[in-house]
Amino acid sequence: MMKNVKISSSQFLVLVTLFSVGTSVLIVPSALAAKAKQDAWVVAIVSTVIGLFIIWLFCLLAQWFPQLTFVQMNEKILGKWLGKVASLLFVLMCLLYASTLLYYSATFLNTHLMPNTPMAALNILMVFVIVMGVRLGLETIARSAELLIFWFFFLFILLLIFITPEVKVENIQPILESSPKTILQTSITLLEVTAINAIVLLMIFPAFINNIKQAKKAFFIGNLLSGFIIIILTFYCVSVLGVYSTESELYPGYELAQRINIGGFIQRIEAFMAAQWIIALYFKTTLYFYGAVYGFAQIMNLKEYRSLTTPFGIIVVVLSLIIYPNVVYLQDWIATTGILFSYSIGLFLPLLLIVVYVIRKKLMKQI
Repeated sequence: MMKNVKISSSQFLVLVTLFSVGTSVLIVPSALAAKAKQDAWVVAIVSTVIGLFIIWLFCLLAQWFPQLTFVQMNEKILGKWLGKVASLLFVLMCLLYASTLLYYSATFLNTHLMPNTPMAALNILMVFVIVMGVRLGLETIARSAELLIFWFFFLFILLLIFITPEVKVENIQPILESSPKTILQTSITLLEVTAINAIVLLMIFPAFINNIKQAKKAFFIGNLLSGFIIIILTFYCVSVLGVYSTESELYPGYELAQRINIGGFIQRIEAFMAAQWIIALYFKTTLYFYGAVYGFAQIMNLKEYRSLTTPFGIIVVVLSLIIYPNVVYLQDWIATTGILFSYSIGLFLPLLLIVVYVIRKKLMKQI
């Protein structure tokens, strides 16, 4: 379907960074502070370190099957039918999380920027851009990410510079008051967002990367870079807003931007924060959507995947409107069913593939 498509390791680095950051810019600090209080930024550090082990597992699979996507790896190792079942669950996860991110974006825009715009209209507009990007192909997605990553970091650095005068160190004290058990349990939640769900990137890596060795480094660096962003942002949220405000706000990152006031002149620039979040959210949703469309095309042995983009786009829009009745339901689902689903597909399935492949390899040697 895309035999001649290749992207560079630097482009892959950008995609890894934007995917791993994703919704974290606005939402994650609240979830971490709710459990770990002022140690929320410590949780982000622990999660980033553990995430490197997850990425190592993904790179191990990629090393064994450098020409295959994750869907093809499933069939190669587990067999045709069991592999297709595993791949269908993977596609379902991609569709579900693409619709979840749509719901998040529409809820945020409805709440803070466009209160009179119907959620359906916002979701349709977002999906239109996502479908257009996926139809144009992986190279187009990667090149656009290269262009927008500059603005993402520019806005992020701008936020840090302007909000630094508001930092209150006493808000993060005492440090390490939370128990090691609490810190570890909370880091498991963050791992789902940053590293576990990065299994989607195996639909790109290594099959469509022109330099696999450099791409492995890019995978690790991208995860570390996104982890650094989350650590810094969580630290600033807790130190500026305080623990109570951080955990009670649904979008503490946006609230952080609203606190900016430099000499009564530079203020009310939270729209820039929203732009930064939309950039990361768009690419994360696009990669989920790409994984669902291209993965399903490979499961069905289709010669062309682009014909699936419109019907899958309609499915994602419908799901985003009906699957979550409210934000509270969504948060509860993510903390219970969602995390089990993610770990089943993003951790236990790769581990199963590794174990089965090693056993089969040893049996073949004995024969």
